[in-house]
Amino acid sequence: MKLTGGRIEAFVARPDPKVRVVLVYGPDTGLVRERVDKLTRAVVDDPSDPFRVADLTAATLKEDPSRLADEAAAMALTGGRRVVRLRDAADAVTARVKPFIEDPKGDSLVILQAGDLAKSSSLRKLCEGADIAAALPCYADEGAGLETVVRDTLGAAGLRTSADAMAFLLSHLGGDRQLTRAELEKLVLYKGAAGGEVTLEDAAACVGDSASLGLDDLSNAVADGDVAGTQRMLDRLFREGTNPVQILRMVQRHFQRLHLAVGAVEAGKSPEAAMKSLRPPVFFKVANRFQGQMRRWTVPLIGQALDLLLEAEIDCKSTGLPAEEMCARALMQVARAAGRRR
Repeated sequence: MKLTGGRIEAFVARPDPKVRVVLVYGPDTGLVRERVDKLTRAVVDDPSDPFRVADLTAATLKEDPSRLADEAAAMALTGGRRVVRLRDAADAVTARVKPFIEDPKGDSLVILQAGDLAKSSSLRKLCEGADIAAALPCYADEGAGLETVVRDTLGAAGLRTSADAMAFLLSHLGGDRQLTRAELEKLVLYKGAAGGEVTLEDAAACVGDSASLGLDDLSNAVADGDVAGTQRMLDRLFREGTNPVQILRMVQRHFQRLHLAVGAVEAGKSPEAAMKSLRPPVFFKVANRFQGQMRRWTVPLIGQALDLLLEAEIDCKSTGLPAEEMCARALMQVARAAGRRR
């Protein structure tokens, strides 16, 4: 079965004992790891207990196809239910998982940890279609979901957030759940034990130069028409494992803000007033650069760029073609278009 929305969190907190196999997959690797850890802790008190937790890899199953069933059927020497975690799961292990789902042994919970899987994935289809299996997609936090993560994490430390600070955090976090939590924990340490309100200045001081720095730099390079800089930063982000869809969404967000600002100027506002009206506000270190982009782009051209970026995102998620290539092609097209207007 496939779980979505609020059902996922409820299941992760208290897994249905009838479910024997859980596939945790998606582009947000931090959220995948977090949910795998929560599922493990819902069954065993100590995830490092070698008697109750077994870690396997796809390579292990290739060498020993019966290992999954053997581990799942094994009994813990210290008593209690066991967890069998299969790392790097992909379609190559479908043939090893299917016999276990059809004839499960023992009472262990089998957790399959995977990356992003297409709708056509055989492993995903297997787990979504089986009554004793569950598939949990993990996509980047955004919108209300990301705001909940921010409020819960800061609220647990006795902190509340101003509207401007929340808007800033929502625009700079969300690509990876573990990175988001790490940045928020840094903010908690920055504020100290006294609690109080997180201001825009607090958020910018802690998060502005770290979590999304590479993506912000890339967005500005594209809007500037800096083709060489765009390629250089793209190469670095891909080497670091940044998801192409996350990259496209961040650049789209930048152009949406640019669209609002340029539209306000065309409606009669001064460039400074239009830029200051944006929420979250433009980071002061790139204010002059952003105004230069406002002079370079028009509302119709920004609309064309957004259409191109959205089309690339859809293609990345639906065509099965190399996502990095489609992402790079779209960004280079936009950067070249801006470069011709320099």
